[in-house]
Amino acid sequence: MYLATARSAGGETAVVVDEKRGAAPAADVLPGAPSTALEVIERVAEPEFVAAVRKAPDSAFAPLEGTEFAAPYTRPRKIWGIGLNYVEHASDLTESVPEEPASFMKGDHTIIAPGEPIPLPSQSERVTAEAELGLVIGRECHGVEDDDALDHVWGVCTVLDQTAEDILARNPRFLTRSKNFPGFFSFGPAVVPLSEALAGVGSIGELTVATRLNGADERVNTVSHMRYSPAFLVGFHSRVMPLFPGDIISTGTPGAVHIRPGDVAGCRIPGVGELTNPVVQGR
Repeated sequence: MYLATARSAGGETAVVVDEKRGAAPAADVLPGAPSTALEVIERVAEPEFVAAVRKAPDSAFAPLEGTEFAAPYTRPRKIWGIGLNYVEHASDLTESVPEEPASFMKGDHTIIAPGEPIPLPSQSERVTAEAELGLVIGRECHGVEDDDALDHVWGVCTVLDQTAEDILARNPRFLTRSKNFPGFFSFGPAVVPLSEALAGVGSIGELTVATRLNGADERVNTVSHMRYSPAFLVGFHSRVMPLFPGDIISTGTPGAVHIRPGDVAGCRIPGVGELTNPVVQGR
């Protein structure tokens, strides 16, 4: 069960998806008739969403075949990214895991939909793609304790976070520039309610994240091997500034892959979904 945005000739519509029954317009099955995925996250609490989808009649759903998905939404107030959060990935880069989260922000202009091309900027000769677990905030939080932090997470999603690695290598202060070219953040198509994502594994630490290239897993690790857990990341950043419904925290990658025109980059998280984007030469 998950939330997504379907694309058709008539525009984009928030849908709820039950893998056994298909997809239904969110406005038809959720309280308040929200028409966008961001409105769902803002207005419908995660337990309420799950209960409403389970109670919806079969007649509300249509087959998924042929459904094209857009990005779940394109105007989050904030996207936080976390660098060097898996110990093994930091060692790959001959870096030590920082004493506090190495976080950065990305603009919403970087968002592309599943299946849309990642354009490589002409300014860079080495771009990497990084699969990550995304946390979608559901309730505003400011100054929350780590023990309560996941209560503010609506759901999780697959993410591909791109980096102009050669620009970053020139100077670590170039992090914002290296992370903010158009097409450098893909997420979705599913935003899976947190309770649904954890139903088969028991805890968020048991989720497995794989960075894929051209259909093959290149780097794989479990969330439990993060230096800073998802709960800690939510609590920590809520003590920096308020987090609002729809804000995304991209929690770090088990490993990056160098991407070139013609490649297909991917993120796979069992129980959450799979995301792929082709790579093209951009401007």
